[in-house]
Amino acid sequence: MTTTYTARPIDPRALKELRTTDDAGRPTAGFTDPEGGAPLRCCLRRSAPGERIALVSYAPLRRWASATGADPGPYDEQGPVFLHAEPCEGYLGEALPFTNSHRTVRRYSADGRILGGRLAEAPADFGAAFAEAFADPAVALVHVRAVEYGCFLYEVRRP
Repeated sequence: MTTTYTARPIDPRALKELRTTDDAGRPTAGFTDPEGGAPLRCCLRRSAPGERIALVSYAPLRRWASATGADPGPYDEQGPVFLHAEPCEGYLGEALPFTNSHRTVRRYSADGRILGGRLAEAPADFGAAFAEAFADPAVALVHVRAVEYGCFLYEVRRP
């Protein structure tokens, strides 16, 4: 699915930090993925069997807020994300990743508050969800999250 909206993986500087210590302060431990299929937030693809990956706690809104001066208050949350245990090629795609399942497109204001969201049930729903979100001038960015667990998948900012 090609779009004018760009998926933003975890920033390379944050990845470097997360590969040592996660956002909960725990040391990062990589492991070999025996089955593959983990949604990697460093390159926005699924892991292959035998790849070295890590599961870390990540606070995407906190990191965005520290760069912008926002104060997300109680909306600051952290959750589990998979990434390659060692640096990888990063995101090389143009198509939106992880659209093959129900996702929530969650909207945030410039001060880091949740402004609502929309369920995207099929790949074709994402463009409309982003267009609807960014039609509201109060929306600064959106997170695409897994419905099942609420896990952060990637960020999209205004085009």
